[in-house]
Amino acid sequence: MIDSWIFFQINAILFLTFGVLAIAGTLFWLWMLVNCAMNEPSQGNDKLIWVIIIIFAQLIGALIYFFIRITKRIAQKVAMD
Repeated sequence: MIDSWIFFQINAILFLTFGVLAIAGTLFWLWMLVNCAMNEPSQGNDKLIWVIIIIFAQLIGALIYFFIRITKRIAQKVAMD
């Protein structure tokens, strides 16, 4: 009886942890997709390629966009100021 109670608590904690991570990952993915669609310059096919990468690679694509493109854009903005 006590063992089942302990396992129930562990399962609930794992469920909540992975649920919060899934929601956070989805929100980050949506944030990067909107950021790309709104802020990426429309030179050639760059915007379209980034949107396709973010959509099809999902969280990994959003992370790649964040670390490659957004940090580059921030560095350019700081250099201009």
